Amino acid sequence: MGTLGLAAVALTPILVVAVFLVGLRWPASRAMPLSWLAAVVLAWGVWGVTGTRIAAASINGLWVAATLLYIIFGALLLLHTLRESGALAVIRQGFIGITPDRRIQVLLIAWLFGAFIEGSAGFGTPAAVCVPLLVGLGFPPLSAVVAGMLIQSTSVSFGAAGTPILIGVSTGLSGSEAVMAYAESLGYSDWTAFLHFIGIRIGILHAVAGTLVPLIVVATMTRFFGERRSFTEGLRVWRFALFAALAMTVPYLILAVVLGPEFPSLLGGLIGLGIVVTGARRGLFMPPPEDHFEFPPRNAWEADWTADRETTMADGVPSRPISPVAAWMPYAVVGLLLVITRLPALPLRSWLSGIVVGWPDILGSGISASAAPFFLPGTTFVVASLFAVVFHRMRGAQFGSALSHSLSSTGLASVALVFTVPMVQVFLNTGNGTAGFASMPIALAEGAAQIAGSAWPFFSTFIGGLGAFVAGSNTVSNMMFSLFQFGVGERLGVDPGWVVALQAVGGAAGNMICVHNVVAASAVVGLIGREGAVIRRTLVPFVYYALLPGALGYSILWSATRGLINAGTVVVVAIFVGAAIWIARHQRPNR
Repeated sequence: MGTLGLAAVALTPILVVAVFLVGLRWPASRAMPLSWLAAVVLAWGVWGVTGTRIAAASINGLWVAATLLYIIFGALLLLHTLRESGALAVIRQGFIGITPDRRIQVLLIAWLFGAFIEGSAGFGTPAAVCVPLLVGLGFPPLSAVVAGMLIQSTSVSFGAAGTPILIGVSTGLSGSEAVMAYAESLGYSDWTAFLHFIGIRIGILHAVAGTLVPLIVVATMTRFFGERRSFTEGLRVWRFALFAALAMTVPYLILAVVLGPEFPSLLGGLIGLGIVVTGARRGLFMPPPEDHFEFPPRNAWEADWTADRETTMADGVPSRPISPVAAWMPYAVVGLLLVITRLPALPLRSWLSGIVVGWPDILGSGISASAAPFFLPGTTFVVASLFAVVFHRMRGAQFGSALSHSLSSTGLASVALVFTVPMVQVFLNTGNGTAGFASMPIALAEGAAQIAGSAWPFFSTFIGGLGAFVAGSNTVSNMMFSLFQFGVGERLGVDPGWVVALQAVGGAAGNMICVHNVVAASAVVGLIGREGAVIRRTLVPFVYYALLPGALGYSILWSATRGLINAGTVVVVAIFVGAAIWIARHQRPNR
């Protein structure tokens, strides 16, 4: 079978997701079993993977799904505990004290606080923290999930203290003589210094693309969830959105250059949050009071905006008055624990990650399943919840109610995840079949490379995004495709380091549309079965986030031979000029 034919066949499980989940609007609990079945049939019938290995990959998928469900449970437990204690009502009032404008609130919580959480923990944790917090503030659940997915882009490559680069890119490239020769030709005999070098290029691409993300978030929110269904209300706060973007991306890029991959999202988000909150309190770039944005009354919300069965309840009655500092303290505990357990320089990381439970060599297949339960964000959320019980002096019945609601909602999420993640694992583990074909992801990438030719930089980010869409992880996407992307760069005769950087940025963008991330984010607010509705609203922003860095990469890679004015430069300029025109056309006052 030829390269293009094999790529077309490998695309089948993804097409099933696109048709049934996004196109026909089936819930993930119905669409993903079909995708898993398609992957199984192709793995066995075309790739020649043994039934034992397919079963082992599926079991590993169930193991990974269990870890995701644990994270979901922990996030839900924290949400319901704070609601029962009355702390969530205090937090809500605090944000209203800064501004009642939902556009500003979503940037403070999702874009800035979410970047800090991504830098601390990664792996979908920002959605588990920020989405329920937004819902607790009165956002429609669907709008909160969409916002939580859109911001999983700029901060992702440096998430979990740089894991997508320090583990993903490093593992993907290590052992290659060509890569080592390239690094040494640039003067990087030290591997860590070489990864720092790659990280700077990744940071540059993200800083450019991230400039418009806050604007996209608020415009998407007002277009799909505003009473007027208009981009105008979102674009009217373009000054504040750009302020919020630069307050994070400027220190983020400086940190990438000065300190390395561990700190851009972690400290960039925190620095940006401090700058923007201070600016908002002083009225900097803030909309006037008469132009504040609010969602329609709850009774006017569309049916798919919220859950069929509510997972939240009325605010609890606190056992004692709770100050704003006390209300936020459990989230401070979350941030502190995530930082001290993720930084490589601190011993807790090696201690907690070293306590592993798993199933090595499942069914003799060579595939192993493992998890470090005390290192998972779910444990952090549970600890923060128990802290809240003591610190807020909650009654046992209050915590019991929070626990009951959390377990019930986690159960609803399990139906979709028990097929979504096994499909991913079968898809990834198709490289050792009797047919001798490369695994499905590599077959897809090779087909795209054959079609693209010298236009590969435009495609490279989309391949990274495809890897994250399937695997649910920028880190795994980088492991799969970094060496392949490096090799394509070499064959084209361009700087392969930039191509690897494009891979990492595309892998970050893929988190916006990743099915099991959407399932997990939706589950924490009880929005089961609306995964397609989320992806339909995040697909265009994903295309933007893959296209802009790809065009910028094309311009950088080919400017020496094709001149500064080339196809990449034209696309980059067109995107920013188009954004400026879009903003200008939507500055009309309300009618």
